[in-house]
Amino acid sequence: MKRPPIPQLLGFLAAYDPAIADLALALRQIVLEEAPDASESIYQVYTVAIWFHFSEKMKDAFCYITTHARHVNLGFPRGAAMPDPHGVLQGDGKTIRHIRFASEGDLGRPFVRRYIQAAMEQAGAAAASGPTGKSMVKSARDTAPRSRSRGNKSRKKRTSAARKRPYRSFGKLRS
Repeated sequence: MKRPPIPQLLGFLAAYDPAIADLALALRQIVLEEAPDASESIYQVYTVAIWFHFSEKMKDAFCYITTHARHVNLGFPRGAAMPDPHGVLQGDGKTIRHIRFASEGDLGRPFVRRYIQAAMEQAGAAAASGPTGKSMVKSARDTAPRSRSRGNKSRKKRTSAARKRPYRSFGKLRS
């Protein structure tokens, strides 16, 4: 049985090209076919990210989907420790790896589901804590934006005499 995406997810994906939004939803469906009892935590920051897990702890996530302007990634939080017989895992960080998808045709590659299954096996202990099958929005852009500046309080005001003097970097200024 298909689990339809929640309206907030559809709203977040509306900001993307329809082909990318459809690709993200199709990849989401593949993950949920392999893990029908998985919960999903949906984030909207600089990208739309959908993390899949079996417990309430994000550290137990087995995979995630991120959307980008021209592609979608299927990522694995512990991907560096996963076998990669097809040589498709990208990334050079200590732990995370991903597979890039540029079109829905890429989703038909037979190994995609095997990587999802391998990631679930890695998360085995977390999966034993019980399925939840929830969809949760964890953050959204439509919340009140935070101010990036600290305002004038953190800045030291320079007097007019100080404005006329050049800044000193190290030691004395040479004449």
